[in-house]
Amino acid sequence: MESKSFGKTSFNQEAILYTIENDTMKMSCTDYGATLVSLVVKKTGIDVVQGFTDVSGYEDQVKYMGQTIGRVCNRIGKGEFELNGKVYHVPVNNNGNSLHGGLNGFDTKMWIPHIDQNLISFEYTSVDQEEGYPGNVRVKVTYELIENGLNFIIDAQSDADTLLNITNHSFFNLDGPTSKTILDHEVKINASMFAGVDPDGCTHEDIYDVKGTAFDFTSFKSIGKDINNDEIQIKNGSGYDHHFLVNGEGFREFAICKGKQVEMTISSDLPGFHMYSSNFLEGNYTNTKEGGEFLRRSSICFETQYYPNAIQTKNQVKPILKKDDVWHHKTQFKFN
Repeated sequence: MESKSFGKTSFNQEAILYTIENDTMKMSCTDYGATLVSLVVKKTGIDVVQGFTDVSGYEDQVKYMGQTIGRVCNRIGKGEFELNGKVYHVPVNNNGNSLHGGLNGFDTKMWIPHIDQNLISFEYTSVDQEEGYPGNVRVKVTYELIENGLNFIIDAQSDADTLLNITNHSFFNLDGPTSKTILDHEVKINASMFAGVDPDGCTHEDIYDVKGTAFDFTSFKSIGKDINNDEIQIKNGSGYDHHFLVNGEGFREFAICKGKQVEMTISSDLPGFHMYSSNFLEGNYTNTKEGGEFLRRSSICFETQYYPNAIQTKNQVKPILKKDDVWHHKTQFKFN
């Protein structure tokens, strides 16, 4: 295990970068945002996630890149929800909706690290009414190296009923940080249905069959093949920025993504995932790993989670963490 300074935040907090490795993988994480900074597939030497060489890049340039997102990832329509007969208001920070936990979500917090031979864990306690959410919630996220891969494990408990929907928001490019596009990556998804979004990117009740649409990845297809067509859902998301309802239940294969040398399989026990084709990256960032440009559509996110905005839907499982219940989920990324 190695540890070193990763720079200081705007609040003069020193972030630390922790690095561990096994025979097949090398991983670096920082306590700022419980963030995955680097993930190297040793056989190829390729670092498969975009990121920065200093904490300021995560704080000031690209929010959410590789970070732990909560209390509630994705969007809550108009920043309002009802729980146990009470209406709660959470910060609105994206086109009239609340995005990724609000103004100061889990991605902005300093987490307490615990390092072991094959894993890096981070703990954080989100106090009652933080960003408007009820209950004191104790959260632990664990990045566990396995042979040819990584487990991302979430454990949480609350002293009151609350909402919780945590994800890791890594921006993957399986050809490395200097690759300028994700459009030639091929993806296969174990989902026959996807959720629609409105022009502001908020998910609502409507779900659609993938057949005959740009969202049909039931067999391998390049991300770029249909990303610029004139379907309304492609236009609403400015590309792919949508939730896939993965077939089956329990821990199962979600998707496979192929780069030139590396193939990644995503599995999880969550209901589905949000696929985001980095439509709003702008490039021209500083202090990037390997000097990468991080242009628009140069990476792909597989954000495993509950259905977005589920608290406002009738037919989807709502991410309600009951008082004293234990919330435990695992997502796995394996590489060939």
